[in-house]
Amino acid sequence: MIPVLYTDKEFLVCSKPVGTLSESPGLPDMLQEQLGCRFFPVHRLDQGTGGVCVLAASAYACTGLQKLFQEGQVGKEYLAVISGKPVEQNGSFRDYLYHDKRSNKTYVVKQKRKGVKEALCDWHIIGTAVFNDQPLTLVRVSLHTGRTHQIRVQFASRGFPLVGDRKYGSRIKASSPALWAYSLSFPHPRNTEKQVAVSSLPDEAFPWMLFDLSAL
Repeated sequence: MIPVLYTDKEFLVCSKPVGTLSESPGLPDMLQEQLGCRFFPVHRLDQGTGGVCVLAASAYACTGLQKLFQEGQVGKEYLAVISGKPVEQNGSFRDYLYHDKRSNKTYVVKQKRKGVKEALCDWHIIGTAVFNDQPLTLVRVSLHTGRTHQIRVQFASRGFPLVGDRKYGSRIKASSPALWAYSLSFPHPRNTEKQVAVSSLPDEAFPWMLFDLSAL
């Protein structure tokens, strides 16, 4: 059963399970079987990332919602568990990123060139824990851009790979990288005076169960 967090005639917001595709055959098909209606994916989360996801009830509504994402009108926050502990309690990352489609891997580069996009996020520490004598840190990340693997590579490039993210250097085994789409906020496409704000917490599985998520 897919948890539905918000719904109206235009769209719904649900909590995508880790391991589920954002597109068909995946989340839209599962929701159609569950609710008996066709849905159109508005944006995409990586298969290994769970959390808040928006789907439209029509192609027309999908176009309007995608415009909000493209124009930067959507507030996006993620939770991540990183290896190690930053010295500062909060900070900002600004990088140039290049995504290699052949290897499906993103790299931090020094200069802007063809295929390179700027990436910006803010973060702050929520809590810390220890696993096998290694410090782990739960961070809350506000995304200002939406680049492929952005959070994963921005933290890994600074020596803090996400737990379970073997692609970007994690040495800790987990079923998937410890990344969760925590919240989305955006103006309702039909009534811009109405703000839609939805959040979702990860399941109590490793490594999330090491932290007190009630502090959020």
